[in-house]
Amino acid sequence: GERYVPPPRKLNAGVSFGAEHFAETSYYFEGGLRKVRPYYFDFRTYCKGRWVGRSLLHVFSTEFRAQPLSYYRAAARAGRLCLNEQPVRDLDVVLKNNDFLRNTVHRHEPPVTAQPIHILAEDNEVVVVDKPSSLPVHPCGRFRHNTVIFILGKEHGLRELHTLHRLDRMTSGVLMFAKTAAVSKRIDEQVRQRQLEKEYICRVVGEFPEQEVVCEEPILVVSYKVGVCRVDPKGKPCQTLFQRLSYNGSTSVVRCLPRTGRTHQIRVHLQFLGHPIVNDPIYNMEAWGPDRGKGGKIGKTDEELLKALVEEHCSKQSLEVLGIGEDDLNSSGESKDCGNAGGCIKSAEAGPVNGNSCPAEDERDVKDPKRNDIAACPLNSDINLETLDKDKELSLCGNQDGQTGEKGWEEKDPLCLECRTSRRDPSPKELVMFLHALRYKGADFEYCSSMPEWAMEDWEE
Repeated sequence: GERYVPPPRKLNAGVSFGAEHFAETSYYFEGGLRKVRPYYFDFRTYCKGRWVGRSLLHVFSTEFRAQPLSYYRAAARAGRLCLNEQPVRDLDVVLKNNDFLRNTVHRHEPPVTAQPIHILAEDNEVVVVDKPSSLPVHPCGRFRHNTVIFILGKEHGLRELHTLHRLDRMTSGVLMFAKTAAVSKRIDEQVRQRQLEKEYICRVVGEFPEQEVVCEEPILVVSYKVGVCRVDPKGKPCQTLFQRLSYNGSTSVVRCLPRTGRTHQIRVHLQFLGHPIVNDPIYNMEAWGPDRGKGGKIGKTDEELLKALVEEHCSKQSLEVLGIGEDDLNSSGESKDCGNAGGCIKSAEAGPVNGNSCPAEDERDVKDPKRNDIAACPLNSDINLETLDKDKELSLCGNQDGQTGEKGWEEKDPLCLECRTSRRDPSPKELVMFLHALRYKGADFEYCSSMPEWAMEDWEE
């Protein structure tokens, strides 16, 4: 009578995306934005150690609170929840070690800029691109197809790339990929030995000092979920050099030379100096107080700060720009390991929880974390899921392999809140932040991009 649990499968330790992944859906362009047609996707995970001996219902009720239990019951009836590849009909089933869970959801990705990814250099070892603002480097959180990795694979045939460093979703500029593991290891060693020189350009508020400014304030992560940091004595040590290039009477163009690579280092140091980036959607907001965080003066607890930031973006209908959705706000708790605590499952795929941070950032050069924190599609509480017809209402619009055709993407999914939610699209202007990775130089290479238009001396808003 014991329930049989198959032995664990061998999972790919690396990050590799192929034709079957790229075929999950397609792009379309509208209003200066690159959009992804909604599609079905399987989130998969092995049973966590803390789940062993607990019922699936108990796990959902305590760790996946972004949805009510009626959602999971309806998903089970629809055959979207599987345990060891067998449909789960009874959520009272007790989990065992090595149990393999699969959850099929209807995914809606946020739009990104329609600006193309320009290839700056390519040879047998590396690919170097000029990343537009608003694109995450690799799949993370709500982003999968609207990422640099997927676009390069689908539109340029560049696959099996190794990420050498990352840029924050809202940061543009030079981004390098290795084509082989050997090249990745060689350049990664230069990164670890601090042989990589990085130069950024930005436009900041006010008249930046003419003399060189060195900021060495330690930085502490406030929230991995929202992607917020601040200066704090308990933070990690770091150093950034700043040099003013021009001043147009209201804003300054500044060269930034980070000597370390902490999360949001350039942005946080500029805020501390009283010259935040002009259109920074986090560090140049009223939520930081009348001085906008200058000198580290905030006057709020971390919880009050996060609440004020989210409320400010909610009032502007710009949560998509911040990189989070309403479903992120429904889940409770904050974890150093998971940017969507209370509503996530870890997968074999790689990537941080959102396109903003956790721990992807503007300046830190690190390898991809071999993880991804994922949440189920949010639920519209106005729908009575308990009475939905199992065969007709809850069947997948696409097929059971998680793929959907041109017809399927247009259909509404009865379990998906996004299908019934009307959102304001961000404007292309909202998806640009004035921070750009201008130059990356190593022991045997140097790559530069052109100066962005907003960094020209005679540029005006």
